[in-house]
Amino acid sequence: MPLPLLTILALVPIIGAVVVFFLKPQVGRLVGYGLALTTAVIGVLAFVLSIQGADVTERVSWIPALGAYYALGLDGISATLVLMTVILVPVVLLAEWHVGEDATARWGSNVFFALALLLQGFALLVFMADDLLLFYLAFEATLIPTYFLIAGYGGPARRQAAVKFLIYSLVGGLVMLVAVAGLYAVSASAGEPSFLLGDLMELDLDNSLGRWLFAGFFFAFAVKAPMAGLHTWLPDSAEQATPGTSTLLVGILDKIGTFGMIKVCLWVFPEASRWATPVILIWAIVSVIYGALLAIQSKDLLRLVSYTSISHFGFMVFGIFALTTQSLSGSIFYMLNHGLSTAAMFLVVGFMIRRRGSADIDAFGGVQKVAPVLAGVLLFSGLSALALPGMGSFVSEFLVMAGSWQRYPIHTAVITLGTVLAAVYVLRMYLRTMTGPVTDQVETHVTTDLSLREKAVVAPLIALLLLFGFFPKPLLSVADESARGTMVSVGVTDPAPQVEEGN
Repeated sequence: MPLPLLTILALVPIIGAVVVFFLKPQVGRLVGYGLALTTAVIGVLAFVLSIQGADVTERVSWIPALGAYYALGLDGISATLVLMTVILVPVVLLAEWHVGEDATARWGSNVFFALALLLQGFALLVFMADDLLLFYLAFEATLIPTYFLIAGYGGPARRQAAVKFLIYSLVGGLVMLVAVAGLYAVSASAGEPSFLLGDLMELDLDNSLGRWLFAGFFFAFAVKAPMAGLHTWLPDSAEQATPGTSTLLVGILDKIGTFGMIKVCLWVFPEASRWATPVILIWAIVSVIYGALLAIQSKDLLRLVSYTSISHFGFMVFGIFALTTQSLSGSIFYMLNHGLSTAAMFLVVGFMIRRRGSADIDAFGGVQKVAPVLAGVLLFSGLSALALPGMGSFVSEFLVMAGSWQRYPIHTAVITLGTVLAAVYVLRMYLRTMTGPVTDQVETHVTTDLSLREKAVVAPLIALLLLFGFFPKPLLSVADESARGTMVSVGVTDPAPQVEEGN
């Protein structure tokens, strides 16, 4: 490419964030939203060019003494997540158009928009990085805007939630740093040191050291994903942050965990990945069921949505480590659809909370009689979360289970319980908040249905979930290509179909 398209894609939101930060709130909102739309156009262009086979890679020697490169590229999984990132940020900014106007907010809307753009730019660098040092630095850089998004806006305990998020993330990042240093030492001892993922994939790591290094990376990604036992920072953050921040956190930032499991764990440590698979699959099943049970018993709407994400991330991890082309492809597609469906749930729940002034499920009742469009959108987003046929989430979840069944039928039979539980927590939440007689509190506080701006927020999410549900092939082709390449890297093949011989 004569133009460094990927660099431009990352720098537009990063440099734009600095500009927006110093503008007045009203002007900052307009400029920030314009930058988010510009980034979306560039991101879609990069996605289209990459899937058409254009060479959009960039590589420049960065720190020659360390063998570090400024290297960016797009493959199937990174292109998919780049597309998801550039779609979600404009949606979130439109949903949070009036953020900062509350007296409890620490800063104005321009700071929120600047932090969201900064988070977007760093996340794009993570997804596009082909150099492990660049990947790590961008990985850690995402913590800065996220911390301030949580601490600056939201509920009364938002600062405590932000500190908890930061502590968990820093511990995971510190463990990863040790693994990065160890991997670099192996690279240096093998000849010329390098941080390029392509070079690291050539190293001989089929030993106990490779397994330890794998464990370091996987731990960091499991914190980010998050998996059961390492998840407790997420519900606290989601409960205290604004719905838009929670969408960025779960929809974009947490995908770095599952992305890293494929791009680093599977690609660089194939033997260790195969070795750890039995334990990871059990852990993923626990995450699916545990997250769903927590969602069922949750009394807070924001915590409920965060618990559903723990369950969904368990599905993604299960599909990744089932190690079949179909399950991997399903997990990659799952990341995109989960980003869209979770955004819809968080944002429509946010609309409900702003009207009622409470996130307590028991504070609602009969909302569908006074705000039928809001109720319909909540039902749609919930049905997407439980993977109703006709939506993109169904295609991705079905592929994960169909592919996993080929190699692990018993595990897959157990994990289907998560789908049943999903129906319980979604329908239970909807019945308790939307149906029945209109309560006095709802009649007093919920006086309007979705506004034109709010409809504009959810409309593209609904349209894309339906589009990917009825016409998934274009994006599945991209995911399939990446999945096949990953299978080759790990050194496994799909199980041969078993056909009984006729009598």
